[in-house]
Amino acid sequence: MRVMGVQPHILLVTFPAQGHINPALQFAKRLVAMGAHVTFATSMGAKRRMSKSGTYPKGLYFAAFDDGSEHGFRPGDDIEHYFSELRLVGSKSIADLICQVPKNGGPFTCVVYSNLIPWVAKVARQHNLPSTLLWNQSPALLDIFYHYFNGYGDTIKKNISDPSFSLKLPGLPPLGRRDLPSFLDPRNTHSFALSVNKEHIEVLDEETNPKVLVNTFDALECEALNSIGKFKLVGVGPLIPSAYLDGKDPTDTSFGGGSSNRNLQDFSNEIGGGAMSLDI
Repeated sequence: MRVMGVQPHILLVTFPAQGHINPALQFAKRLVAMGAHVTFATSMGAKRRMSKSGTYPKGLYFAAFDDGSEHGFRPGDDIEHYFSELRLVGSKSIADLICQVPKNGGPFTCVVYSNLIPWVAKVARQHNLPSTLLWNQSPALLDIFYHYFNGYGDTIKKNISDPSFSLKLPGLPPLGRRDLPSFLDPRNTHSFALSVNKEHIEVLDEETNPKVLVNTFDALECEALNSIGKFKLVGVGPLIPSAYLDGKDPTDTSFGGGSSNRNLQDFSNEIGGGAMSLDI
């Protein structure tokens, strides 16, 4: 686990929503089980709502960042305003968190961030820390967004209203209009989601041999993991509690096996060396 005497300490930043927090927490537990230190960071409001009764392994720490909201996002709030404040205030808050050497675990060696907060990678870059996207959804969805912004956007926009529309993307089976994210429909009112995912692609494009950790495993979605030639998608899932998956660990201290476990071990070894290139 230790490379050149450095023990990995990952700052894991997650969007403040249950669908992001839960898989990220499973990911954190598995890294800790391999010997890494992990500081799990989400918004102040989300951290307050997290269960206080759970037991967490040694080496897993918690921190909160300011998202610019006193109560977090609530139904009826202006979602575009929330995302704007999240970026503006959250960027400074995460930067402050990085600069303050943690009391536990030593300095951060890497930043991992979840969907919807691509700006975290830019903050990490400003502080000379490598960063990796933890994509908590199917790799097929990331593939679709990538190809939408790389040659297929006009075709999709022109035909997405056609019930008979069928689209063939590299590494994916034929897709009908109902298989595509609703955000790709020009009539969709949540245009912010499209711009956020575009930024995810742009951030990865700026990196050399970018890697993405994905909530799946090789045998389940092998073709989708290899659909994007310039990105290396690595399966580290399924990121769900062991108690609900195989029962091997009813207390859910960690779960891992097969290719996903090997991928995580490789990832841990690389960041332990402080490598800018996470050669998984």
